[in-house]
Amino acid sequence: MERRTETPETSARVNDYDGFAEAYAAENENNLMNARYERPAVLALAGDVAGRRILDAGCGAGPLAAALRDRGAHVTGIDASAGMLALARRRLGTGTDLRLADLSDPLPFDDGSFDDVVASLVLHYLRDWGPTLAEMRRVLRPGGRLITSVHHPLVDYLLQEPRPDYFATSSYDDEFTVGGRKVPMRFWRRPLHAMTDAFTAAGFGITAISEQRPDPTDHELLPAGVGDVVARIGFLFFVLQAPTAPTGAGG
Repeated sequence: MERRTETPETSARVNDYDGFAEAYAAENENNLMNARYERPAVLALAGDVAGRRILDAGCGAGPLAAALRDRGAHVTGIDASAGMLALARRRLGTGTDLRLADLSDPLPFDDGSFDDVVASLVLHYLRDWGPTLAEMRRVLRPGGRLITSVHHPLVDYLLQEPRPDYFATSSYDDEFTVGGRKVPMRFWRRPLHAMTDAFTAAGFGITAISEQRPDPTDHELLPAGVGDVVARIGFLFFVLQAPTAPTGAGG
């Protein structure tokens, strides 16, 4: 789907995935950036997930949840879009716990419910990561992992006109073409140090910071003139670990 630089304002509701759920899910299923780049990178960082309890935070229509389940994980999914959750239920069936939940609110799970949380391309929708990261840490067992991907801060910096202050955390409006129509989106950009500071402030240890790239063999699948995308950075990936001692423990 097309992405363009900052627009001065948006007249329609932003980030309204309910309004284009079917079209977005169809494009997301097999496109380069999601299906052949971002999801494989998250799955590679997750490694062997057989038997692990995983929360897919911002599961959308469920492609990542399905891939994790196929690898033997016990997956729970949440999303703020009822339309996307309906598609996830269609894909995953009644045996998967799927709930309508906003990542800005407390998560509807007990402490230590999960071995892993995956948050695939969702944190950049949030102005304040602190409460969300605290909740993700709470629902992880001691030593559990948060695996997350976000827009690369350098890409966000380079694509915006006029060039923003790299060191500032600020919102920007964007526009995607989904199913042949323009849809307004809003994201929050922040520098790398603000990301890592938020992770450590929430009590996470940083296990890995990864800059993945699309598989060069996908070059032949791209329209003429855009094959150089395989040489560009797009997203930034993190593997984080919750403390091995429960919250509130001494030491």
